[in-house]
Amino acid sequence: MRGVVGAYLAIVLMGPLALVFWSAFRHGIGPFWDAISTPDAVAALKLTLITAAIAVPANTIFGLLSAHLLVRHRFPWRRAFGALIDLPLALSPVVVGLALVLVWGRGGWFGTWATDHGISVIFATPGIVLATIVVSLPFVTRELVPVLRELGVEQQEAAATLGAGPLQILWRITLPAVRYGLIYGVVLTTARVIGEFGAVAVVSGDIAGQSQTMTLYVQNQYQQFDLVGAYSASVLLACIAIATVVALRVVNRRGAR
Repeated sequence: MRGVVGAYLAIVLMGPLALVFWSAFRHGIGPFWDAISTPDAVAALKLTLITAAIAVPANTIFGLLSAHLLVRHRFPWRRAFGALIDLPLALSPVVVGLALVLVWGRGGWFGTWATDHGISVIFATPGIVLATIVVSLPFVTRELVPVLRELGVEQQEAAATLGAGPLQILWRITLPAVRYGLIYGVVLTTARVIGEFGAVAVVSGDIAGQSQTMTLYVQNQYQQFDLVGAYSASVLLACIAIATVVALRVVNRRGAR
């Protein structure tokens, strides 16, 4: 069984990934560095990091609030609310991008208002941020809900009995108890935001140096037959993914302890 599983992983995952690394470095470190240091590559990396810097904190705060709402409160539409949070996991990212275009594009529900006020959403950074927020919405919430259920309410009630306010209870009781689940959800959200392609491809316009993330940059370089550039950018994204996996392993070990 171990041999079958190992062979399967080698064929579908490790082999292609190793080939990408080999293709990026087969001419040496110089061409690799030149490929990832071009103005368009740097601009794509900056936009990707800016998007993550906005989307991840936003979904972290939303995840904390929504998980607390789902676990600690009872209201008639609680099940529908939980299902709505899970919807981006089942919905195609392309559909998410198209929906944002219909809402924020010209003639959309809010698109006319945004245009009248000089705000560019679609084919600009705000549209990319919105798209990544939607597709990465459930991760923090879904990591925190089981942790909060297992935690119970005894500690919070005891703190409230001793005179602690809501913010003190959140900061001194709840957050320390759920920190590993929170970190796990944040890491998953970061990985999803950085690797998003479908929704971003619809709303960004794919303008090099302006509205092109790293995933779009890889596709663009590959279509232009700049294979070194495409492989080098792919290696950069793969390194970020590997760092994410390592972070998850560290969090899991500390959480188990």
